[in-house]
Amino acid sequence: MNNKALGSLGEELAAELIMTKGMEIIERNFRCKMGEIDLIARDKDEMVFIEVKTRTSYTYGYPQESIDRRKVAKLRSVAAYYLSVNRLADQKCRFDIYTVFMTREYTLENISVFKNCF
Repeated sequence: MNNKALGSLGEELAAELIMTKGMEIIERNFRCKMGEIDLIARDKDEMVFIEVKTRTSYTYGYPQESIDRRKVAKLRSVAAYYLSVNRLADQKCRFDIYTVFMTREYTLENISVFKNCF
């Protein structure tokens, strides 16, 4: 399985978990000239911008460690753009990270949720 397929699988598993928590998926892979947000969901009165990181090993560290200051700035910019074009400028929002760890056979081992990270 290539990295793109692995990432898509991780995003699908994260989306399933999000829906079991009673949240509604609004957008998947929202793209604009500033970048991309994997998932956008609604959690009651709050918009949730979600970055999903999927790994099969810790060779490159923990998945959440790959989200540096530059990535955070990019996610914030894309979220601001999304809120602006959808006329949701006053909408309460947060940023979550979902890390999906798969075995080398591509079965789910664990999903961790880091809520309201930045």
